[in-house]
Amino acid sequence: MLGLPTQAEARKACAPRDVIIEKLAKRYGEAPQSVGLAANNQVIEVFASDENGTWTVLMTRADGISCLLASGTDFETLMVVPPGRPA
Repeated sequence: MLGLPTQAEARKACAPRDVIIEKLAKRYGEAPQSVGLAANNQVIEVFASDENGTWTVLMTRADGISCLLASGTDFETLMVVPPGRPA
């Protein structure tokens, strides 16, 4: 598993986004699940595999370099019920 990198490892856990997402897809079967824009204009994405349950949180800077922030196992997609609707 990718694991949460130390500060020294985090510098090594950065690469062009296309390189990282290709490795996540090939090695772990992970695909994008969600995306958001952080206050510092960095894109935060969650990649996961429904088949094996692995997940990775990826941060991408404006220059196209992505860094692994966290990863783990036992990923689940939750069904969110809008407020006021019965479950």
